[in-house]
Amino acid sequence: MNTFDMSRRGFVRLSGVAAVIALAGCDSSAGGGSASAGDTFMIGGIGPVTGAAAIYGSATKYGAQVAVDEVNAAGAVKMELNWQDDEHDPEKSVNAYNTLKDWGMQILVGTTTTTPCVAVSTETNADRIFQLTPSASSVNVLGGEEIGADSPRKDNVFQMCFTDPNQGTASAQYISQQKLGTKIAVIYNNADAYSTGIYQKFVEEAGALELEIVSTQTFTDDQTDFSVQVGDAKDKGADLLFLPIYYTPASLILSEAKKQGYAPRFFGVDGMDGILTLEGFDTELAEGVMLLTPFVATAEDEATQAFNEAYKAASGSNENPNQFAADAYDCVKALAQAIETAGITPDMATDAMCDALIAQFTDPGFSYAGLTGESSWSVTGEVTKTPKGMVIEGGVYMPLDA
Repeated sequence: MNTFDMSRRGFVRLSGVAAVIALAGCDSSAGGGSASAGDTFMIGGIGPVTGAAAIYGSATKYGAQVAVDEVNAAGAVKMELNWQDDEHDPEKSVNAYNTLKDWGMQILVGTTTTTPCVAVSTETNADRIFQLTPSASSVNVLGGEEIGADSPRKDNVFQMCFTDPNQGTASAQYISQQKLGTKIAVIYNNADAYSTGIYQKFVEEAGALELEIVSTQTFTDDQTDFSVQVGDAKDKGADLLFLPIYYTPASLILSEAKKQGYAPRFFGVDGMDGILTLEGFDTELAEGVMLLTPFVATAEDEATQAFNEAYKAASGSNENPNQFAADAYDCVKALAQAIETAGITPDMATDAMCDALIAQFTDPGFSYAGLTGESSWSVTGEVTKTPKGMVIEGGVYMPLDA
C-alpha cells in the first residue's frame, strides 16, 4: 500500500460561482521572470490529479478554481489558473513548474504534496516566484529541519496548512483538554517525514501534559500487516490509539483492530481526511474516528455550504470537498486579498511581485478570514490558525466541538 508524504488548515461570505473546471492546457508565453502582458495575474498550480495521490491533487485543483472564479466575478483582481499534474513525483513536479514558467506563471499555488514541494520550492526561491502551498506541511518546504535564525529560510514560500510539528502539539493538547484517553498507544510511519515529524512533537507535548504513552509501534511504506502493532496496543491496555499517518495504512489498522476485537478511541491527523472515499473500505470501521482539521464540510454556516455546492459543480462530483480543497480555496482568496491590499499589479516583474507579497503576508496587521479559519503568517512562512475537532458519524464527517 502507498502512503503519501504531504499534507499539509472567521469565515467569509461566498459569492455565486460558475461551474468551471480547472484549466489544464499551456500556452507559450513570457518566462517566469516577466510581467504579465495584460491585466490578469497568471496563477500556477501543481498537484497529483492522476496516480495514487490523486484524491489530494484533485481536491486542491478544484478548490483553487472555485476561488479563482469568485475572485474574477468580484472584479477587483483578475486571475487565470493553470494546473499541472505531477503524479506526486518530485522530478515531474519540477518539470511541471518549468512548464508553468514557460506559460508565464507569476505566483504558484502548490505544490500539493510535501516531497515535490521541497524540490519545487528550491526552484521558486532561486527564481523569486512567490509560493503558497495549501497542504505541503513539512518544515523542509519552508527551508530547514527547524526554522529559526540559524536555519536557511526560503523566504518566498508560505503555508496555508499547519506544519507537521504543530499538528503533533495540537493533537496532544486536544486529547488532554478533552480527556479522550488515559493510556495512549501510537502507531506511526518511521519512513515518512510527515508521520515522524508529527509523532516527535506529539510525544514531546504529551510528556509536558503528563499523558501516558503505553505503546509505540512503527511501520514502513510497504507494510500491509499491522497485527503486531495493534496487538501491542491492545495488550498494553491503551484506550486511545493515536495515528499520525495517512488514510491508507489507517484503514488497515482499523480493519486489524476489528479482527482482534480491540475497540479503543482512534485519533488521527489531517492525512486521514479522505478515508471515507477509499475504494473498498468499509466505512463502518471508521465510525467514531476523531481527527483535527481546519475544515469540516458538514458545518452548517453559509460559507461552508456555498463552497460545498460550488466545489461539486466544478469537480462534477457529488462528494463534499475535503480540507485540502478548502485550503487551496483559501490560498487563492488570501492571495487576492494581499494583492489588492498591497496594490500589486500584473505588470510587475515576478521578483518585485514576490517581494511585495512577502512584505504583505508578514505584515503583523495582515490576516485573512477564510473557510479554514482566521489565518496570519510569521516570517517563517508558517500559518497561525485554530484547528477544529472532527468525528466520523454515520459515514460522514461531523464537527466534534459543536
